[in-house]
Order: sequence, then C-alpha cells, then structure tokens
Amino acid sequence: MLVLVAPGQGAQTPGFLTPWLELPGAADRLGAWSDAIGLDLAHYGTQADADAIRDTAVAQPLLVAAGILSAAALGDIAPGAVAGHSVGEITAAAYAGVLDDTAALTLVRKRGLAMAEAAAITETGMSALLGGDPEVSVAHLEKLGLTPANMNGAGQIVAAGTMEQLAALNEDKPEGVRKVVPLKVAGAFHTHHMGPAVDKLAEAAKELVPGDPKVTYVSNKDGHAVATGAEVLERLVGQVANPVRWDLCMETFKELGVTALIEACPGGTLTGLAKRALPGVKTLALKTPDDLDAARELIAEHA
Repeated sequence: MLVLVAPGQGAQTPGFLTPWLELPGAADRLGAWSDAIGLDLAHYGTQADADAIRDTAVAQPLLVAAGILSAAALGDIAPGAVAGHSVGEITAAAYAGVLDDTAALTLVRKRGLAMAEAAAITETGMSALLGGDPEVSVAHLEKLGLTPANMNGAGQIVAAGTMEQLAALNEDKPEGVRKVVPLKVAGAFHTHHMGPAVDKLAEAAKELVPGDPKVTYVSNKDGHAVATGAEVLERLVGQVANPVRWDLCMETFKELGVTALIEACPGGTLTGLAKRALPGVKTLALKTPDDLDAARELIAEHA
C-alpha cells in the first residue's frame, strides 16, 4: 500500500521549481494558476531568493503548486492514502479530489495572506527540538509559554511562540533534547497567534464546494481518516491555529498497512521522519524530475 504525502512550509529552497518547469505542460499550468491567484509562481519558484520565498504569503501557494505539479508528473496513480503536513494538507485535498487544482491554489493563497497578517501582529517564530522525551519536552515548553505546534514523531517536536520565548528555549533546552533548530517560517503557526487567520479562512471556505475524498484522507488534527469533503474543509480552516499531529498520521499509516511512502516536491522532510518512525516502509522524496523513474517503480510495486 502506497501513501502520497505533501510537505509543509520551510521545505522550499531558492530555484527548486526550475527543473520541474521543463516538463511538458508544467509552465502553462503554473502560469494559469499564477493568473488565477495574482502571484507569479514561476518567478518565485525559479528566481526569487530565500528571503522572498520565506514570506508566508508566497511560500504556501508555491508549495501547493509544487506538490500538485510533481504528483501529476507521476501519471495516473492510485495511492491507498494521502496526507499533508500543515499547508500540505491543501495539496493532499487536491490529490484526494476534495478540491480541484485551482480551488486549492485559491484557498492556499488566501490562507497564506491571512496567516502573514496574523504573524505581523507579534514577532513570532518556530524552532524544532531534536531528541528528548515528548512528555518532558511538552511540559518544558508549556513552562516557557511556548506551544508544541507540530508533534512530528520520530523524536521531533516543533515549538512556536514569541521570539523572546524561543530565545529562552535556546538557553534552557528540555532535558534530553540534543539541539534546537530555528525554522524558515515567519510566524508561530498552529498556535493561538493565528486566531485572526481562522476567521478569514472560514469566509474563504464558504466560497468552495468540496467533493468527498476519493482515497483515504488522513488528517493532521488527530490522525483520523476523514470521509467527507465538508469535514476536510472544516479541518483545513481550524488547523491554522491548532497543533499538527503528524505523529498520529504516521500511526494511522501503520494501521492502514502502508508499505511505501512518496513525498511530493520539495520532498525530504517527511521521508526523513518516516525512515525513523516507520521502519520497513520504503520511502522516496521527489526533489527533481530525476526522481520520477524511481518513484514510478515504487508505485508499480506498492500502489
């Protein structure tokens, strides 16, 4: 059984879309999406520097566009399940047929703008904690006023809060944590700091008519499979201010009997977590089109 997953914010790097736009039809599709959402995705995916694509309002649509383009390049595949990390859940909604491609890009553009506005209210950020016991780390974060915004499993938790709180974390790590790594994001996502974005996203969601998932859609909220498009959309709205439970998503993958995992472009983060948390599951990250042949072989064996 194959699961197709999409990465979240922070996975983007300058120029990462360049080789993908050489594929037949890719530049035209990206151009149409750019026109639909009023953002030059080709420019940001090929020419913009790291600071420009760190902007939440840019990074999020760029990641969803990359995830849809790279998965489409695999051809007509039938994964047993789909999931996405944070903004990657919108990409996964497109994979599952809950949203068409343009609707997914339209929603993520509004999501990115709303979250950027919320992040501008207070200077906030996120840092990954590597190693340590989750219970000990969560208690320590709460003592510092931080939120465990991403419970990623495989010994990784992402803390979110104000820059002062994150600075205190650097000076006072939880027992057992090897390293604290600041992330390339521009706000404390999946915390109460994103509350203002929830209302705007709820209004945007009212304009959409979701379809029910055509494959198993695994949600960040609790790792549960979601059966209706309406509930997927409701969860997409709420998740911007609630923690990502990727650890529970991977537990569900185990229960479903997943034997292989492919991560859409810009892949690497989720396959890294899967290698540690899902021993025996074959993994492949789509980084460039050079990875497509190996991905198709994996699909032939497991989809």
